This record gives sequence, structure tokens and C-alpha cells, in this order.
Amino acid sequence: QVQFVESGGGLVQPGGSLRLSCAAAGTIFSINVMGWYRQAPGKPRELVATITNGGTTNYADSVKGRFTISRDKAKITAYLQMTSLKPEDTAVYYCNVVSTTQSRSMRVDWGQGTQVTVSS
Repeated sequence: QVQFVESGGGLVQPGGSLRLSCAAAGTIFSINVMGWYRQAPGKPRELVATITNGGTTNYADSVKGRFTISRDKAKITAYLQMTSLKPEDTAVYYCNVVSTTQSRSMRVDWGQGTQVTVSS
């Protein structure tokens, strides 16, 4: 069984930066996509950024140019570098991983979430 553990959240002032990490704890067969979603109070969960096994990235329009997703395949870890943070970026950020199991079925895992608060 595999779990994904997020870290790096916290309180930052507007214009500041944070780096989130999502690390796998356990054995995983084959990762297809790693990504980050976020959910602000009273709002639905939304896509922030994804990165495929081949390195193709995708970003929400609201974070393009400010956030960068990357991945360390050897460490089975995804990162989200966030710069020029705005109060509207305040949310719980969740790691999402889509993988293929040894039996060739698709599996979706979520991390427990890490709080990011942007406030002066």
C-alpha cells in the first residue's frame, strides 16, 4: 500500500514564496500523472497543476507564470514551487497521483492536504 505525504505549507505574506512537496511512502508500480489541487473554504476543489510521466505540464490559468510543478522520479516526489503568492491562493493543497497497478488497473491516490495561507 502506498501513501503520499505532503509538506511545505504555511503562512506567507503576499508576494512571498512557498515550495510544496508530495512524497510517496510505500511501493508504487507505475506513475502516470502527479498533480496538485486546492480547495478554499466554501469552494470546490480545483486543479492547480499536473505533470505527466513524460514531463508534460499543465497549469490552471490563475497560476500560470507564478507556480512551477516538477518531479523527481527517483524519489517518487512531486514539487510545487509557488511564487508571487496572492491572498486568493489561500487554500488546502492536495497532492493527486494517478498510477497503473501491477494488475494493469488504474489507481488514484490523494494526499492528506497541506494548508497554505497568504496574508499580511
